[in-house]
Amino acid sequence: MSPVPTPRLTAARLQRWFLSGLLTLLPIWLTWIVFAFVFGLLSDLGKPFVGPLLGGVAALFPNALGWVDEGWVLTALSLVATLVFILGVGFFARQLVGQRALEAFESVIGRIPLAKTIYGSARQLLDILQTKPGGAQRVVLIDFPHKDMKVVGFVTRTLFEEGTGRELAAVYVPTTPNPTSGYLEIVPVEHLVLTDWTVDQAMTFIISGGAVAPDTIPFSRPVRIEDAGFQGRFEDGQAAAPGAGDRAAAGDAPPPAGPAA
Repeated sequence: MSPVPTPRLTAARLQRWFLSGLLTLLPIWLTWIVFAFVFGLLSDLGKPFVGPLLGGVAALFPNALGWVDEGWVLTALSLVATLVFILGVGFFARQLVGQRALEAFESVIGRIPLAKTIYGSARQLLDILQTKPGGAQRVVLIDFPHKDMKVVGFVTRTLFEEGTGRELAAVYVPTTPNPTSGYLEIVPVEHLVLTDWTVDQAMTFIISGGAVAPDTIPFSRPVRIEDAGFQGRFEDGQAAAPGAGDRAAAGDAPPPAGPAA
């Protein structure tokens, strides 16, 4: 019986093995980085409360429960405590008494000048992202920092250029991996690239650093204003541009759209 030939360890073979291993481990590593970041933030929120409790338990039972003072135990229990707290707040907020308590809290916050501005702005942004504007897609792409590069943004409202009446969009561009900070861009509607992504898909894409995303994206498809559905109106009753109805009644053709990005 002839012996099985042993593959030679050539430089080309080693290079292929290395690339195969790297491509296999890279998605796992990126997933771990995202989860470690998110879980680290959540566990840090609970550590100031769970840490003293574990220290007290370890002091009371040094022989039987001395292990509860270990670092990994503190991190795990802090994460669990934070998740339970978030779930509890969510359940409480959906009850009638929770809604009344939230209204009372917002009333108190409304009397504090700086806190009113910060809380009110954050609250309005979250409410806007949770509701889709009438007939319009919320998730868009815009040119940033130049025309050959694009970022994911969320249309928060539309407004009009003074004098010309050209429709503009206020687009919030969150940063990665922390979407609570970002940029506010005012972009002509004709320069937007609409996507069919949901807000959840876009937020997952941003938080994961692009590791988790749909397979396709309309990178260079310009928006057609007649199909965008913005027209200056959102479900919250935002008015159209001043004089738009007068121009339509007079039979004036709308101004031509600018060049696509």
